[in-house]
Amino acid sequence: MIRDTSDILGYHAHVYFDAESAQDARALREAIERQFDIEMGRFHEKPVGPHPRGSYQVAFRPDQFADVMPWLALNRGYLTVFVHAETGDALADHTKHVIWLGPSETLKVSIFEE
Repeated sequence: MIRDTSDILGYHAHVYFDAESAQDARALREAIERQFDIEMGRFHEKPVGPHPRGSYQVAFRPDQFADVMPWLALNRGYLTVFVHAETGDALADHTKHVIWLGPSETLKVSIFEE
């Protein structure tokens, strides 16, 4: 089935880190907040929800995609960033409607299948 991009309500980018990269993740977060007017989630030092490591969420509108994504690609350093569309279908959004900046990781998507 072909879907229209108007189905995308927004995007979430999740910046992943561990103890060794937490400082780099904090620095990237501060740079994101200076660069963009977007919604920032909490800094989770342990896995939360489907995410396999510590992370924080960066929520942005579809009209910001062309600015946010290239900026993240150039400024993420060695941090992995998991980006997904928000369409209202959480399972598909975390499995099919995804973009990885850096190596992909295994998500705990079973939480969406319950």
